[in-house]
Amino acid sequence: MGEISNSQKYGVPLYGAGWVPPSAIRSIFSKEDADSGDDSKAPPPAAEENHVVLTGGGGEGSSGIPNALLVAKFDFEANSLSDRPVARLATGEDLPYRIAVHPGGEGVICSLPKSCRLYEWAAFEKADDSTLDLRSSERALEHLEDVGQQLSLAFNNESERALEHLEDVGQQLSLAFNNEGTLLATGGEDGKLRIFQWPAMELTLNEANAHASVKDLHFSPDGKLLVSVGSGPARVWDVTNSIAIATLQKENDEQFCFCKFSPGRDGNQVLYIIAMKDRGACILKWNTTTWRKMSSKRIVRDAVSAFDVSIDGKLLAVGTIEGNIWVLSSNSMSVQTVVKKAHLGLVTALRFSKDSRYLLSASMDSSARVTQIKDEEKNGIYACISNISVCVYRCIPLCVYSSVHSGGPSHPINRIISVLVSHESSAT
Repeated sequence: MGEISNSQKYGVPLYGAGWVPPSAIRSIFSKEDADSGDDSKAPPPAAEENHVVLTGGGGEGSSGIPNALLVAKFDFEANSLSDRPVARLATGEDLPYRIAVHPGGEGVICSLPKSCRLYEWAAFEKADDSTLDLRSSERALEHLEDVGQQLSLAFNNESERALEHLEDVGQQLSLAFNNEGTLLATGGEDGKLRIFQWPAMELTLNEANAHASVKDLHFSPDGKLLVSVGSGPARVWDVTNSIAIATLQKENDEQFCFCKFSPGRDGNQVLYIIAMKDRGACILKWNTTTWRKMSSKRIVRDAVSAFDVSIDGKLLAVGTIEGNIWVLSSNSMSVQTVVKKAHLGLVTALRFSKDSRYLLSASMDSSARVTQIKDEEKNGIYACISNISVCVYRCIPLCVYSSVHSGGPSHPINRIISVLVSHESSAT
């Protein structure tokens, strides 16, 4: 057993990360109870929202680094991640990139170089000291640690057929479910934006030229709107009528990178957009009724490579190419927590837990980390943290988005470098 830590390395560069919802565990036990006729079983209390799912790998080629989806266990009481994944699902030469975890526990949508796949949750129970049994599947499921009742992943052939509309569509750079899990949105490297009804996979919006390339997208809390960002202005879509209702223009020196809707203090929804400028990264706040910019706050000089907003809307988190993590109050835009060198490589993904008390992060340095977010009133140093500079040199003013293909110059690392260079040239 390795050292207990809230940060662990899992042997592959990581690009996607998410919390496994408690409903995934409950639905598994409910299905097993229905199949067996035994309604006395219940998921163990420790199983509630204590797993994370990660994606990554070395891409196609002879790097020797496998491509896989990983499941790790997080102990909230000990504030520690398992030192090894409790399950690994190999994906062959297909690099799993972005993921969207279904909020109702129906599985994980994962973007591969040419398509998207659905992976479903499955539970395997330890029986005495015997090896854990595996369900037959098209892809091999390898358990790395026998620690009793664990959450795992299995590939379902019916699920593969359910995503026919996302076969041979090219690399999807962003995936998102709405809060109810009834809609799935995908944004491609080719600039196409699609919205599907879930689980029927009926196409409700198919915009071929939403952007030159869709970097990020997000549903509003009420599910009525979708925002997307690319190389030009941001666009807001009316989900019900499948039309664009607003175009949010950027200033000359801005590049929009990430976008998130959030509940506002007055009960209205607000929209946050991360923009890179010559002087660093800013958080832009937009009114979702008038679509006017409400504020702009510079936060870091590093290039931002990941962004998330807590479900309650009170906290914002950014990760940088330098491996630093910043957590800010959405009300005052003051810094509450800074984790310098949380990762040794650029931060590729950030996800708040459902209760907003923990922040999951992943990095290309193969590490995953869970950072505990303490209450602001209990930490007197938050006010002064905002004056700390974590940047001692000027970084390239760029939003890093990784557009992944297999092999050669299209490998994730090479793609990131090419984006850095292209943005630097356009800025000058």
